[in-house]
Parts: sequence; structure tokens; C-alpha cells
Amino acid sequence: MTVEEALASVEELIGYAFEDRALLSKALTHPSAVEGHAVADSYERLEFLGDALLGAIVSISLYTHNPEMDEGDLTRAKTTLVSGEHLSAVADSLGLGPYIILGESEHGTNNRGLRSALENVYEALCGALFLDGGRIELGRFVRRTLLSEPMSPDVFLENSPKSLLQEFAQQHLRQSPVYELVSRVGPPHAPTFTFEVYVGERKLGTGVGASKKEAEKEAAKMALEVLQEEISE
Repeated sequence: MTVEEALASVEELIGYAFEDRALLSKALTHPSAVEGHAVADSYERLEFLGDALLGAIVSISLYTHNPEMDEGDLTRAKTTLVSGEHLSAVADSLGLGPYIILGESEHGTNNRGLRSALENVYEALCGALFLDGGRIELGRFVRRTLLSEPMSPDVFLENSPKSLLQEFAQQHLRQSPVYELVSRVGPPHAPTFTFEVYVGERKLGTGVGASKKEAEKEAAKMALEVLQEEISE
């Protein structure tokens, strides 16, 4: 399959034909595939833009269509919808995995790396769609792929560990958790992050992950286990 054929296949999957296919190509390009090139040659900058746009679109949709939700419900629903795990699953269901352009260093890695890449590519596609087609085309894509099901309380039953820890700490300790980056190791295209979470002066958890979000999530899980065990005693 040629590059042009691959890009055409992705356009069919996402339901949009790009005027500037270079944007689509960048949105599919893992940093490992362009080591030593300009940062704009991979999906990283588009991912940054797409993340911000996606958060705004999801927030507006939740606010508009769910007048019964209070601030806490809206926050939990948004957190679930834009979580890395959910975005990765959506990108996988669209069939984007085979079209992600990886460098040699990423070939043969485990599914963990692919899940992170799928999440990043979905966000990068949001950025590319906005730049190429504007907010209307981006809105159509997000509504079709991420917001196609009516919102209901079920969407936020699976609260993220960070949201649960925030609520738990506020309720029982009257303080908010603070996450601190301990280390970032590994090559630029495949880093490993370590985060610690504190409530007040006390360190309650440590998490390691392939992204900052994943490491913070793991730290929050550990902190929740510690606090819940203490409360139940």
C-alpha cells in the first residue's frame, strides 16, 4: 500500500477528506519515526492542540445536553470521556492502529506503547481536522466517534482515580492532592514518567507510566488504597 493509499484509507475511516494531507500524515506519525527532524514533523504539536479543543467540545456538549448534571457530575463525565484509556479504545475501534507511522525503535514493543500512540493520534487528528476543516468538521468527528451515545449517569460511574482521590481528600482531609514529577527517563519518543502524589505534607502514592497522565493515575490509585484502608480502620 502506498502512502497516498494509506492516507485515503484513514480519510475513509474518519469520514473526512483533507485538503492538506500533510496534516493528516503528521497526525499519524509517531515521534520515533522522525527522530532528528523538526518537532512539527510528528503528531506532538497537533496532539497538544487537539487535546485542548477536544476538552472544550466535550465540555460544551455535556453542559448543553445534560442540564440535570451538577459541576461534579460534569467533571467526572468529561474526565471519563477524554481519558487516555477511552480515547485509545475509540481510536482502536476506528481501525487507526495499522496506519500509525512508527520508527524502528517502536516496532515489536508491547501493547502498552500502542495504546498510548492510539490516544495521541486521536488527539492529533482532532488538531489536524480543526486546522484543515475548521470547528464544524472537528465537531462532526468528535460527535460521531466520541459523543455518539446519549449522555447518562453511567458515563461517569467509572470515575478516574484522580477524580475519586480529589473528592475523597476534600471530603475527609479538607485538602486537595498535589502531583509532583519525580523523574522522566528513556528516549524522547518513549519516556517513562514517575509521579508522587501528596495530600498536605504527606506522600500517599507513587505511580509510573508511559505518559504523565498514566503515571498520575497510578499514583492516585495507590493513594486511594492507603486512605480508604485508614478510614475503614
